[in-house]
Amino acid sequence: MQVSVPRDTRAWQLQVWISFALAVFLCGVGLAWLPGKDLDRAFMVMGYFFCLSAAFVLAKFVRDSEKSRLSAAGATDTPLFTFVVWGGFILAMALTGWGLLRMEINQTYKAYLGVSWLYLITCTFTLAKTLRDRHEADLAESRLRASHGHPAA
Repeated sequence: MQVSVPRDTRAWQLQVWISFALAVFLCGVGLAWLPGKDLDRAFMVMGYFFCLSAAFVLAKFVRDSEKSRLSAAGATDTPLFTFVVWGGFILAMALTGWGLLRMEINQTYKAYLGVSWLYLITCTFTLAKTLRDRHEADLAESRLRASHGHPAA
């Protein structure tokens, strides 16, 4: 009996990676040619990295929380960790948005930076989900092979 584990298509995985790479490239270009003060550029680079890492952490946290909620173990994160994860993401987004709004640059340039930044964040969540789905499919296949007496590949 052949049992298959649902997986994302290669086309979807390629699209996710291309979108993420494009978002990183667009943000990088915008930040590299950011007019104005070096301090503003440094603030925005730090803000983008803060948002990027906070988005990956939030994606993992939400997925882990849902998985533990549905499992028999029911182990959950502490309220303080929940606050740190959500607070970190909200703070990263708010500070970066505030920095972008207060910069004294052309409004069109601000719009470019804002849209590329939000594109990066959405692509980050999609990439995190795609990577986690692939990892869980790999684990499910390993468990199926082991339960049917097949060696792990």
